[in-house]
Amino acid sequence: MESERPPRLGVLFSGGGRTLENLAREAAQGSLPLEIVVAVSSHREAAGIERARCAGIPTHIVDFRECRQGFSERITGILEEAEVDWIALAGFIRYYDFPERWNGRVLNIHPALLPGFGGKGFYGERVHRAVLESGARFSGCTVHFASREYDSGPIILQRVVPVMDDDTADSLAHRVFEEECKAYPEALRLCISGRAIIEGGRVRIRSEDSVT
Repeated sequence: MESERPPRLGVLFSGGGRTLENLAREAAQGSLPLEIVVAVSSHREAAGIERARCAGIPTHIVDFRECRQGFSERITGILEEAEVDWIALAGFIRYYDFPERWNGRVLNIHPALLPGFGGKGFYGERVHRAVLESGARFSGCTVHFASREYDSGPIILQRVVPVMDDDTADSLAHRVFEEECKAYPEALRLCISGRAIIEGGRVRIRSEDSVT
């Protein structure tokens, strides 16, 4: 009897593709039980395109500036053709209006502790500058189920880092990204295993023994 195929993941990105690269590495090492079957970039010049292709991942470009009308529909068509089971937004800064049937199947990672420092326009260095300017003593990252609003949706997990007195946006970003590299694979494992479930608008993490 053939073994059951691993879950199929599609990854959407807009920039450097470091998160995609991390997920691909985790999958190749066997610590993330899935197959990345497709990647989509929202920007034609994104550095992540080369990273995705070097990892052997079929990669598509749907440049937002060239197809504002039908942008989400084109992405959905690519993901459907690849028969994805899960979708990971990995530094994807454009709004993706995914089909209702994929609710609870689309994950996003944000480089701050939501609900603070999130929303439209809060991405990359802007987030870390805002954290520093606020005087916050802690930052971190959040993995959550995507919803119809930017950086919203039930939170799956968060990881925390201290904000140092001499931090710059770059130094804080570096420390947060180290935690992102742990948090996203962990969240995906929880979802794939059926341990992360949405109840009453919040995520409950079931024990391993309760999952059959």
